[in-house]
Amino acid sequence: MHSDLAARLIDPGTLERLTALADLDPTLVADDFDEPRAAAALRESEVIVSSWGCPPLDESVLERAPRLRAVIHAAGSVKHHITDACWRRGIQVTSAAWANALPVAEYTVAVVLLANKQLLRMRDDYRARRGPHDWLAAYGGAGNYRRTVGVVGASRIGRRVLELLRPHDLDLLLHDPYVGAEEAAALGARSVELDALCAASDVVTVHAPELPGTRHLIDRRRLALLRDDATLVNTSRGSLVDQDALVDELRTGRLNAVLDVTVPEVLPADSPLYDLPNVLLTPHVAGSLGGELHRMAAAAADELARYAAGLPFAHPVQHEDTTRSA
Repeated sequence: MHSDLAARLIDPGTLERLTALADLDPTLVADDFDEPRAAAALRESEVIVSSWGCPPLDESVLERAPRLRAVIHAAGSVKHHITDACWRRGIQVTSAAWANALPVAEYTVAVVLLANKQLLRMRDDYRARRGPHDWLAAYGGAGNYRRTVGVVGASRIGRRVLELLRPHDLDLLLHDPYVGAEEAAALGARSVELDALCAASDVVTVHAPELPGTRHLIDRRRLALLRDDATLVNTSRGSLVDQDALVDELRTGRLNAVLDVTVPEVLPADSPLYDLPNVLLTPHVAGSLGGELHRMAAAAADELARYAAGLPFAHPVQHEDTTRSA
């Protein structure tokens, strides 16, 4: 993982657990398998505990890791470092994607509810007026009662979003090509085509994986389907939305957006998304942040305990899953 990440990721209690479960050197955090200490450890390692910044485990690396049997990823997606060579060798893989999904879903639910309250507009309005006003009359269309929220993608995060939104008086729509009407109903939503979801929703929140087929899933035509004053929330990947088309819509003031991900990931300083009043822009922080990182490390320790006991992983990653997951 990134050399400076371990100290923030692994709290003292979890570190103590990891070192009790395995012969692990807590001072060795590798982000380059060619570095002499890392190369020496790799030759003897049976398990790698990885996180953000792990170099790819390609054929050349695996040739130098003859004893490697498992990778326990204390983060979400494994696509950055688990290669086809790992699957060919039969290396077991597990991920804390489920743990990282929780704060993303919490962030999403918070901004969905605040979007329906028209929080950004009300904040600026209140700041400008600085005095009495008939807010009930001015915001007669605001609120969450019987509003429609469209969830794009029944991923781990999308399912958790639906679960957290169910107690509210909302109408929930779901679009996912792999989920039928019966399963959607069990999740508390109505299964619809994506165009219908866009046209009917007050808030559209995107939780589909980044795949070749999902690039610009929300394109110019679908953005035009959104009703006036609707809000688009994207905590997935920036590529799923046609960003240029979205900026054009946002500049008119017709739509609102909550964007935790963009293209590029760090926007240039002159991007209009920084300054548009109808945009809430955050720097890819919906996932685990601060103390939430510790949940992923604890999940990795749980999986290491299962491995040490000869048990299957609780959250295995299968090769076939990677073709339609983040």
